[in-house]
This record gives sequence, C-alpha cells and structure tokens, in this order.
Amino acid sequence: MTTTPNTSITGPGIDPTTGKVDPHAVTISGLVLNPSYTPDALPESLQHYDRDIANPGEFPYTRGLFPQGYRTRLWTMRQFAGFGSADDTNARFKYILNQTKTKTAANTGLSTAFDLPTLMGRDSDDTLSLGEVGKCGVAIDTIEDMHRLYADIPIDSVTVSQTINAPACVIWAMYLAMAKQRNISWDTLGGTLQNDILKEFHAQNEFIYPPEASTKLVVDTIEFQSKHVPRWNSVSISGYHIREAGSSATQELAFTLRDGMEYVEACLIRGLDIDEFAPRLSFFFNAHNEFFEEIAKLRAARRIWARMMRDRYGAKNERSWFMKTHVQTAGCSLTEQQPYNNIVRVAYQAMAGVLGGCQSLHTDSMDETLGLPTEQAVTIALRTQQILAHETGVTRTVDPLGGSYFMEALTDKVEAEALAYIEEIDNMGRGPWKPEHASTSTIDDGGCVQGIHKGYFRRKIAEASYRFSEECEAGDRTIVGVNEYIDPNEDRQIDILTISEEVETEQVKRLREFKDRRDANGVTQALDAIREAARNGDNVMPSLVEGALANCTLGEMVQAMADIYGRYTGGPEW
Repeated sequence: MTTTPNTSITGPGIDPTTGKVDPHAVTISGLVLNPSYTPDALPESLQHYDRDIANPGEFPYTRGLFPQGYRTRLWTMRQFAGFGSADDTNARFKYILNQTKTKTAANTGLSTAFDLPTLMGRDSDDTLSLGEVGKCGVAIDTIEDMHRLYADIPIDSVTVSQTINAPACVIWAMYLAMAKQRNISWDTLGGTLQNDILKEFHAQNEFIYPPEASTKLVVDTIEFQSKHVPRWNSVSISGYHIREAGSSATQELAFTLRDGMEYVEACLIRGLDIDEFAPRLSFFFNAHNEFFEEIAKLRAARRIWARMMRDRYGAKNERSWFMKTHVQTAGCSLTEQQPYNNIVRVAYQAMAGVLGGCQSLHTDSMDETLGLPTEQAVTIALRTQQILAHETGVTRTVDPLGGSYFMEALTDKVEAEALAYIEEIDNMGRGPWKPEHASTSTIDDGGCVQGIHKGYFRRKIAEASYRFSEECEAGDRTIVGVNEYIDPNEDRQIDILTISEEVETEQVKRLREFKDRRDANGVTQALDAIREAARNGDNVMPSLVEGALANCTLGEMVQAMADIYGRYTGGPEW
C-alpha cells in the first residue's frame, strides 16, 4: 500500500479556530502526538515485540546493536576540529587528546574540518580561494600538509574522521600516501571518510562532478577500502547536513537512508559482494531540540536499515545489517542571542543521541554561531559528554526508554513516515531494488540521482524549512532568547577565535615553494594516469595514491578528473 509523507500538519495539533499549530501537540517535524499513551491502544511494534523491537543486540536492532550497550564500551567522544594551517589544527588535535587522557582515552577519536577551498577541491593559490584559506577549517593542498596535520599523532591507534566529500577520494589518497611514507601499514588505520556526495546535491552544495560521476567515485573508495584498508569506514552517509539545511527529522532519516541504499545499489551494479563492503558503511545524524523525536529517529533508523540490508539486498553477514551512527548536536539550533544558553541546548541534544544509541558523538561549542570555537568553548563541549557519560547514569541500562508506550508509538510513526518518502524516491528511478537490477541497471537509473535532477530533495527541504521559520516568526515555536525571554540589555561580548590573514599568505607561499621544488615530469605523468583511469572507467584510487606520492596537489588531481567527468553547476529545475 502506498502512503504519502506528511507535508502539512492537520488534525488535533491544529487549533480549529485560529488554524495555528499547538506546540504542545505537534513535533518540530509535524508529527501529531497524543496527550498520553496507554495499553488500551498498543503501538504495532509492542504487539510484535520479537519482530519489530527485540532485545538489544538482536535483529532488527531497534534497541541497539550490542546487548550490553555502553556498559562495556562508551561512545567515542569525537570532537570536530580544523582551522588555519595544518600546524594550527595539529596543535588543537593534541589539545583535545590531552583533555581526554583518562580511563576512557581509548574511546577518543579526531574529526577533521577542512576549509572551503579544500572542500571544493581548490588549491590555496587558486583565485577562487582568496579570502577563504583556513577560515572555517584547515587548508590542505599537498601531502606535506597532510604530514604536518597529523604530526606526532599515532594514526595507527587513534581513529581519524575526515569531513570531506567532493574531493574525498583525493584527500583519502593523500592520507594513505602519508601513512605509507611513515611506514604505517594500512591494515592498522582506523577512521571514517565522510564521502557522502549525494547529500551535497540535496543540502550543502559542495559538489564538483555530476551526480553520476560523483557516485562512481564513492563506489571507487568503497571498493578500494574493502580490498586494502580493512578497518576504515569508507563512507559516512550523512543526514546531518540535510537537517541543517532545514529538513524535518523524518526527511533527514528518509533521505539519508535512501542515499545509503543508492550507494549499496551502485556497488552491487559494480559487482561487489555486499558482505564485503556493507559492514564498513556508517551513518551520521543530527540531534536537534525535539528530544523524544530524535531518540525515535535513531531507533527507527537501525530497524529500517537492518531490514533493507537483509530483506531487500540479501546481505547474510549480521554486521552488514548494523547501522553504526555518529551523532552531532544541531548547529542550526544554536543562537547568537544569549549564547551561553547553547550549552544547555547541546547537553539535552547529546543526551538524546546517547539514549538513541549512537556509537560516537560530537557536541557543538556554544560560540559556533559567532565564529570558530575557542579552546574554552571546546573544553565545555567535551566536558558535557564526559559528565553525561560518568555522572548521569544513562550508560547503566541499554535503551532505557524501550517498551514505553509513547516511545514505541513514536518510533513506529517516524518509521512509517520515512518509509513513505523512501518509496517515493524509489519510484523516481528503477523502483525497489531487485536482484536482476545488478546486471540490467546503471548508476544513472538510481532514485536519488533522478531525484536530484528533478529538484525533489531541495524542494522538500525548502518546504519544511519555510514551515518551521513561519512557526517561529508567528510565535508558535518558542526559541528562548530569540522570540521569547529576550534580554534587551544583553551583552553579547564573548571571546571569539579569529584567523590571522597571515595564515593564507603563508599557506600560499608554502604551496608555491612546494611546486617549485618537485619533479615536474613525475607530476605530469601521474596526472595523465589519473585521467586515463577516469576515462577508462577504472577505479581511480590507485592512481590518486600514486599522484599524492608524486607530489601532485589536491587541485591538480581534482582537475585531472574534471577533465574527464566535467563539472556540475546544477540543473534548470534548481
């Protein structure tokens, strides 16, 4: 039976006289809630506990992936960092690692933020990079920058996450080449490459190549990882940015899952064995203000993914059914007004992520609406996680809200809404996956690729964002310090981290000196090999690693592929 996603709020959540939203009855995503939940109307899942909920560690993993939950292993406290030069960020990495030197130090990982030129695959001396170098992340142009970024950090024991998408294959190739030069075996490297290009077309707009070629490059990294870097997560399928762009929680869930399914289908078309690559797929979700809805979202996510992987795609390995999740608190919920309130927002959002069963967590800093976070703000954000882990008792029982009439009903409702969106996206392409599609379909036929060209995702996100903004402006949604409880005498003067203009000057100088002393013939040959691999439809990863070792820059390798794939600027429907 076909269902339609909720695109307008109707029913008991609307005052019939005024037509206004009753904020006590309707979630941010527009889901109408009952005043109370009782055994008189058991949710579907509680009527089929073994099928739909099950115990922690049991299929479909609604209650979590592991029977003992956080009792045996805490979530990874993975703080996002990156600004200025590689040396600046290296110092911040060491600061973060030093702040977690306790009995839980093994549960700490690093997460790397790159500046806009790097995210767009441009070198720092590109004219389009002017004024942006090192401003909102670290500038990486060369393998030497990569060495400086991770200098004196034991990358064979500390897991490293890299938030990079369009040029992800190039940045990862530089990282692998750097490890090779440090005589560190790729077998020992642990970490995650975000590498989710589809959501860039939906939400963040940091794409380079057309959707079809971009998806092909994601498959290249997945294939290369499964054969050569066994402990690495080759893609972190990301709903976070979709939510930050203004989507609802159910849209975030549905679009993220469907993007993940698109990658799985592209890998199957490539001929890859699902049980060889699927265990290393991971996910990245937002934890917003709607506390219980966020918990329900994470529970529903595991259930949907497990069933899709087993029943739709035929995965046999239990690890292929697992949805491993990183959660970050909602940057879009933070306010410039009364910024210290953001500490409280982040704490509640972090608790939702933990009660939802995340495997790793990033807590935002209170000052991120004003600029790059200061060390004090970063420390408070990290201490928020440590207090949550060690002082609140939330780690003692797995899925403590499991079995609640309300929580199970809300999980069911979020799941149904997400599945309706997924069905809609399926039907924009080849339809629900069938085994014969592996030999009869191409990447071009995917529902997400077709949805991108039709402007579907951007339209849906814009509608949800507009609705929420209207509710806030009308006062139907209270934002403390913004539209209610305003302090007319507020002093917003807090310390802000600023990046010196000298960072860009020095980075460009280093890059030009690097180009002057390298072997120009070796660079030319390496770039030609990258073009040849792209032209022939081969996996580009081996040629990119060799390109990094030959001292090709990020921008040069990105352009070599653009010579073959072209650059995407969006369609007329946008």
